[in-house]
Amino acid sequence: MTARAADRARYDRATAHLDAPLAIVDLEAFDANADDLVRRAGGKPIRVASKSVRCRALLERVLARDGFAGIMSFTLAESIWLARSGFDDVLLAYPSVDTAAYAELTGDPKLAAAVTVMVDDPAQLRLIDEARRGGTETVRVCLELDTSLRLLGGRVRVGALRSPLHSAEQVAGMARAVAGRPGFQLVGIMAYEGHIAGVGDAVAGRPFRSRAVRLMQATARKELARRRADVVRAVRAVAPDLEFVNGGGTGSVQQTAAEDAVTEIAAGSGLYVPRLFDNYTSFSGRPAALFAQPVVRRPGVGIVTVLGGGYPASGAPGADRLPVPYLPEGLRYDPQEGPGEVQTPLLGSPADDLLIGDKVWFRHAKAGELCERFDSLHLVEGDEVTATVPTYRGEGRTFL
Repeated sequence: MTARAADRARYDRATAHLDAPLAIVDLEAFDANADDLVRRAGGKPIRVASKSVRCRALLERVLARDGFAGIMSFTLAESIWLARSGFDDVLLAYPSVDTAAYAELTGDPKLAAAVTVMVDDPAQLRLIDEARRGGTETVRVCLELDTSLRLLGGRVRVGALRSPLHSAEQVAGMARAVAGRPGFQLVGIMAYEGHIAGVGDAVAGRPFRSRAVRLMQATARKELARRRADVVRAVRAVAPDLEFVNGGGTGSVQQTAAEDAVTEIAAGSGLYVPRLFDNYTSFSGRPAALFAQPVVRRPGVGIVTVLGGGYPASGAPGADRLPVPYLPEGLRYDPQEGPGEVQTPLLGSPADDLLIGDKVWFRHAKAGELCERFDSLHLVEGDEVTATVPTYRGEGRTFL
């Protein structure tokens, strides 16, 4: 029996009393992935990206482990909810224009001390002040550095379209704008190198693209390390009490941690290890989050149909954004239908061994987005479900 077949047997035994569709997290794999992230971080603390987890119980579990400290959130409303739930170090990774939430933040000293917001434009500071509605608490601020690699005089850009702050001079200018405005405290810098941390460099069947990605990433890492160090020096000249410099992502933990300028690493997807993280040379993890769909039809030889399953991930549309049939091994989509809104045909010889009511296990393309499809996660240890915990959705929280 292969390791994957053994996992399937465990998951089927653990959930035999549960009807699919359902989602699980294998806690042994989750904890092993957490240990690997800590090892790769080389002593620097890991701030957990909540968008990649979207379950308070699992955020609490990982933050109780050595090597993890703080949350990186994705909306201001989520940040406030987490702070009110007892998380005392929440960095909002994206600018917000939620005026009601800013009024709540600036009116509550506990929230203002726990939450740090992201800015990259003076207009965002003005919006926060206009949203205060009498709130007088100092707002903790983090600046985001654009990490994109620019070549040929800027005519070629590699990296996400995020912050407009690219140079040390631009970031230092924004730091002076924060320092000169009452009611704000500059405490951090964030730089997410998605083109390094979030792009696989060993894509099966595409050797030339993989080599091109590795070349691009090696060039980008060197350029960013130099520029990030310059930015940190320039900002510390304005704000010498800067508390943290955040960088990285699951795919670049060890490289980013090696930079002296970086004080903490961001990671989250590496806890669940979705299918997008199968294509990396820098690390390998264990799939920890899966979902099961029940077999509801057997249309013919080598074919079964499962209920639902059409859960595409965000990003540029493509086959790599689709969930992948994982267990039993050897199933594939019908190219004319793919994963469907209500039903999904699956092809392959393993289909002939599946009966009506059997479970087919899938991996989502991304990590936390799986939790927007399920209101609970069944936590598996060995071949038992030892707890069932709500996702954000299960707690009635859909922040995006």
